[in-house]
Amino acid sequence: MPESPVIIRSLLPADHAAEAVVVAGAFAAGPYGHLSLTEARRSFQNDSGGRAAAGEVFVAIVGDRLVGSATVLRGGGRYTRVSREGEAEIRLLAVDPAHQGGGIAAALMAAALERASSWGADALVLDTGHLNTRSQALYERLGFVRRPEREAAISDADVTALVYAYPLQQGLDVRVRLMMPAETETVAELIDAAYSHDYELHASYRANIVAVADRARDNQVWVAEDRASGRLIGTVTTPHAGRAISELAQDGELDFRLLAVDPAARRSGIGELLTRHVLMLARIRRAERVVMNSGPEMVGAHRLYERMGFTRMPDREPIIVRDDGSTLQLLAFGYRLG
Repeated sequence: MPESPVIIRSLLPADHAAEAVVVAGAFAAGPYGHLSLTEARRSFQNDSGGRAAAGEVFVAIVGDRLVGSATVLRGGGRYTRVSREGEAEIRLLAVDPAHQGGGIAAALMAAALERASSWGADALVLDTGHLNTRSQALYERLGFVRRPEREAAISDADVTALVYAYPLQQGLDVRVRLMMPAETETVAELIDAAYSHDYELHASYRANIVAVADRARDNQVWVAEDRASGRLIGTVTTPHAGRAISELAQDGELDFRLLAVDPAARRSGIGELLTRHVLMLARIRRAERVVMNSGPEMVGAHRLYERMGFTRMPDREPIIVRDDGSTLQLLAFGYRLG
């Protein structure tokens, strides 16, 4: 009988007891299981609700069993060890020993990376003991890099700590994060201004692109925020993991739509920064390719994509029929990930 698929979701109140048991069991079976737990460590492991309140706890479910967990925390807050203000930190990555080796830890890490990115964190950081070579191999395979300068402060006689970080922001002056509900109208105005600045918009198309609230219910609307002023200067929309926005995307691909930059912020690299954010998201999801459609008149965007390494896909370029009966052939671009 085939094994049930792994489902990664947020912790529910009914999961608290099972999550604490999995965390305790995984660490007891690990390379530091011989060490006695301090009262503070035991309290931390058992406080599923407190960890969730300080960030988010993701759990892995197989069938009706909770078999893994990972806690992602906002930097510099309760229960963090190595993160700084503006970062996020992952702690207590744990998988039931009977389910290790099947990709559950990597799936939990991907969920943590996406959540940290949605907050606009500068990086996701973590620490692990030097004997935990299996975890080190996972982090390095996912793209984390060592931060030796942070290790001495949290090492002790029992555990030599190694610190890893995954950078999440593509620029120093701009933060990319998920749109907040109160920003819906601002983002709609930004998209309208960006597209109408260069193109004559059909009424039906304009209504579609400014329907940000509707789009955000089923997709991820990202914004580029100027750090100094807090002003929103760009946006792009991606699907949630495992879904697609359009019929263009095939299995193993991530598609995106409505890359838009405030006309006042043009030629400052915001379009490229947002596109690189999409590529990073695709790598986190282990996608094979990023794809998108573009109108034939959007030559500035085409130059950006081609400069970044996207290539045309003529076999996927549909012809659409507008409400007034006129037709338009969309262009298709793809970026294959290594």
